[in-house]
Parts: sequence; C-alpha cells; structure tokens
Amino acid sequence: MSDLKARYPHSGSLFDTPEDKIAVKIEGLTKDYGKGRGIFDINFVVPEGKTFGYCGTNGAGKTTTLRHIMGFLKPQKGKVTVYGLDAWKDAEAIKPYVGYLPGEIAFPPLETGTDFLKLQAEMLGLEDMSKAEKFINALQLDPTANLKRMSKGMKQKTAMVAAFMASPKILILDEPTTGLDPLMREAFIEMIRAEKAAGTTIIMSNHMFDELEETCDYVGFIKDGKLVDIVDMDTIRERDSRNYAIRFKKKEEFEAADSSQIKIMLKDPKNLTYIFEIENYKIDGMIRELSKYDIVSIHEIPYTLERYFTEKVIKGETNGK
Repeated sequence: MSDLKARYPHSGSLFDTPEDKIAVKIEGLTKDYGKGRGIFDINFVVPEGKTFGYCGTNGAGKTTTLRHIMGFLKPQKGKVTVYGLDAWKDAEAIKPYVGYLPGEIAFPPLETGTDFLKLQAEMLGLEDMSKAEKFINALQLDPTANLKRMSKGMKQKTAMVAAFMASPKILILDEPTTGLDPLMREAFIEMIRAEKAAGTTIIMSNHMFDELEETCDYVGFIKDGKLVDIVDMDTIRERDSRNYAIRFKKKEEFEAADSSQIKIMLKDPKNLTYIFEIENYKIDGMIRELSKYDIVSIHEIPYTLERYFTEKVIKGETNGK
C-alpha cells in the first residue's frame, strides 16, 4: 500500500496496518451513476479498534461508500472486505458484526420505539437489554412514544440505540448527530468514547469538524466522489509548532518585538497584535523574551481539523498541490 501512502502523505501509519489488524478494507471502489455522480477509485483501510471519520458535503459520496460496506450495493469496480469477507458476496455473514445507523431512517410498521427495539433485539439474538437502557437514559429518549409521531431527533436517538445496543464489533454511522441538539451531541460523543475504549471499530460520516476532531483517529475527505485526502489526527493534535496571538500595550514594544525567530502570520499595527507560529522547542525562550515587555494578552490559537481542511484540502486544490 506504499502508493496509497504516497497519495495521502498526511495519513500517518494508516496504510502500514498489518492485514490481520484491518477491520474494513476498500480497494478501488467505484460506483458511477453518470454525469459525474457516484464514487470513484475510493481506497482506505480502517484498523481494528480505530475510528475513521468520513467528511464531505451532501452528495459527495459518503452514504454510497457506507452502503457498499454494509453490502447494500454491488461495486462496479473494486472491492470492500470486512474482516476479510467480501462485503457484497458475504453480506449475511458480516451482519452480526456490524451496527448500522442509516442517514435516512425508515422504521417498520410498528407502534412504538420500544416495539422496534424489541424486534431488533430478537433479530440480533440479544437478551440482555441493559446496554440499550443505558443509552436510552443517556439520550433522554422515551421509547414508548409512537414511531410515526416522533420528531427527527427522537427517531435518530431510537435508531442510534438500536445500532449500539448489541455491542457490535463495527459501527457504521451515517451523519449520526443529524437532528440532535447540542446537549445530545455531547451525549453521543461520550457514547463514541465508551465504544472506542471497548475496542469497537467505528466508521462515521459527518460534516461537523468539531465532532470528528473529538472522536476520530483518522479523517478522510471526499469531494465529488473522490477521496482527496486522509489525515492522521495525531498530526493535528501533536504538531511541532504552535500558533499564538499576542497583544502589546505600547507601540514601540510592538515594533521592537518583530523577530526572525517566529513566523509572522498576521501583523496588526492598529491593535498592536501579532499572530505567529513558533516551533515548540522555542516556546520557553519566547516566554522569557516576552517577559521584558508590557503585554496586554497572549493566548494559543488551537490548530483545528477545520483549519487543516482549509489549508490542505481547499487551498491545496486551488493551488494545484
């Protein structure tokens, strides 16, 4: 997989994952619906116990990819394997391993959410509903409500409980927080963290950068059906440099502080403020130097996944990189 490592240079050690540690593998996956719609030559792996975020706008190809993993769609080209089993040919054998939250939820003709969860439990051979109750409480869900009268958020919560409750080895989540309020989004993130701690492999499509940043080990960016980048989140969380904003009280000190030791990103004479990048090993020296000045404020500007996306994916494409 050295060619893929070269194609996605920010993917860290993803493509060095040993074959026996790969939960999901996608090779050259293509589904062409015509007129530029579909997915084209998608390649990535998801190691066991890791969380892979799949980021892109509506219509980019996220759902189509996930449906191939679930065995709902047959590839025109390429292959998807789950624990070495062909996702299309061996779909029935794979189902017991996977919990799935679809992007578009359609319930069977049942009366209540409780009826639906009981039916799912029977299909999965699940007798212990304690985990389901745990998630019901965490999401503040009333499963006795009528399915047809549920709000979008309640439907999302009900389907989420169904996906998580049997402790599957793999979770496939398509835009899981759609319809959830901010408090419930936090509850969802805690659910993901708990599943990760238990060793669950998670593939999650999402367009919320903060949610991906808080939960994922790797994030792939898809645009117009093509996987344009994969980033190992450690390269974002553990960078060799930091960004700071510093504001001076005196104009003469603002001008005197201009240094070749730092990379100036923004110089604002009106507000006597610098925004700059400095390598980690120089930070202690910077603090000693700044102690000589009259500083109004200084704070670190976190390097986020959204900023990475803007710099590497958007600007990189614009610049032809």
